Amino acid sequence: MRETEDLIDSLVRNLKPVPRHALERRFVLAILPALAVSLLLMLIVLGLRTDMAQALMLPVFWIKSAYNALLAVAAFAAVYRLSRPDGTEGRFFGIAAAIILTLAVLAVIQLTLSPAASYPVLVLGSSALHCPLLIFAFAMPILIANTWVLRGGAPSNLGITGFIAGIAAGASGAWVYSWFCTENGLPFVTLWYSLGILLTGGIGALFGPRLLRW
Repeated sequence: MRETEDLIDSLVRNLKPVPRHALERRFVLAILPALAVSLLLMLIVLGLRTDMAQALMLPVFWIKSAYNALLAVAAFAAVYRLSRPDGTEGRFFGIAAAIILTLAVLAVIQLTLSPAASYPVLVLGSSALHCPLLIFAFAMPILIANTWVLRGGAPSNLGITGFIAGIAAGASGAWVYSWFCTENGLPFVTLWYSLGILLTGGIGALFGPRLLRW
């Protein structure tokens, strides 16, 4: 009994109270600079669209931006919950499915209203081969930041946490990439943007159990 008490004393002897809102500050201090780095990389490597003034007038530009932003916000909210020992993903998968389904419906409507000759452009565009890889590349600073934040937390379900952290990073990277991407096909966004986001989520799920262990 005495040995057990000594062990407990040794474990708690140097514990210090965690400042209030420490986790929230950790998120802000990591994610915002990482997003700035991703934006800077995009500007250096690709630059903004040359027709940005005209693009801002297109509904598809804002739909594309909103898709990535909403998915990122939902994923970051889930990551925040999962960073605690008793945290769960909540309704993330249902919300993410609703966001993706909404975009898919809009993509089908766009195809229905367009001539068949335009289908290859709307689905494949001119950048299908490298779009997911660029999204993945721009997501990396944010995924690294997410990993640093979570290592300061205490997530319990490491695989799911890593996956959703990857989705948050991938959606953020896709949002950054959308400021360069000239594709106006919603089917293109549904397929190739989602593939880049899912790829980042897969990397998060793969390395989450190793990097997030505490």
